[in-house]
Amino acid sequence: MKNYLQIIGRILLGALVFGPALRAQQPSPDFPAELVHFRPYGHNPVFAGTGTDTWDRYIRERGYMLWEEGQFHLWYTGYNPDSSEMKFLGYATSGDGIHWTRYPGNPLLRTSWVEDMSVVKHEGVYFMFAEGAGDIAHMLTSPDGIHWEDQGNLDIRKSNGEPISSGPYGTPTIWVEDGKWYLFYERNDLGIWLAVSSDRNVWKNVQDDPVISMGPDRYDLYAVAMDQVIKYRGKYYSYYHATAHNPWKDWSTNVAMSEDLVHWTKYPRNPIVGNDMSSGILVHDGSRFRLYTMHPDVRLFFAE
Repeated sequence: MKNYLQIIGRILLGALVFGPALRAQQPSPDFPAELVHFRPYGHNPVFAGTGTDTWDRYIRERGYMLWEEGQFHLWYTGYNPDSSEMKFLGYATSGDGIHWTRYPGNPLLRTSWVEDMSVVKHEGVYFMFAEGAGDIAHMLTSPDGIHWEDQGNLDIRKSNGEPISSGPYGTPTIWVEDGKWYLFYERNDLGIWLAVSSDRNVWKNVQDDPVISMGPDRYDLYAVAMDQVIKYRGKYYSYYHATAHNPWKDWSTNVAMSEDLVHWTKYPRNPIVGNDMSSGILVHDGSRFRLYTMHPDVRLFFAE
């Protein structure tokens, strides 16, 4: 009888200790498993800097990827500090998202600084929002995703119409819906702001405080910056990178959910990818989701 009672006690104790953790791992209607649970591809990285004396010896955050008509399109930032301080725009394509071919005419632009880009195709035109020199966001357009024209820096205003304060406004992330353009941007990675526009000429903050702030948990306590917004089953999901360290290091990939693009709930089990693999971009390949982290090289993760 004594041994029987001991066994029952251990079962009850295990339920108390491990029950909450097991419940926390169950799929959430707000955060479907296919958006937050990923397993790494076995032969990462799938794309990286050349490591040789080329313009793209190294690549850096944030590259961007689109899947169109059975082909993967990757825009990335390459640089070589031994030959130039510039950050150049490169382009590569792939049939399987694993083996990539660099465009032979790279870099696509030689006079515009381009990094941390977000790309959307709208009414047959490619729009790129990227950081330029000094972490100032600018817009570029292209008829084919290869030949780009710089349209100049973004004009971002406070909610009252006054210009935002001087200083960097970078990592621009774009979302387009019902004729309205939504621009997420960071200022020194200390928060994520949202501005909207109907003409892409002037952008006005929906509020003058961040829509996604740092903390309170440690994983994103010291910096946050948006990478991508998607819409899935009627809700919006943001993929953003963050760090738990000051000075910054060991960036992670994280997720938040919103029903209106303004009020966001962070995934309670962030980060979804750590170990300094950040700037995540979610791509649907026609059958399932893939997550590509873009910094410091491109790594592939399949949805579980």
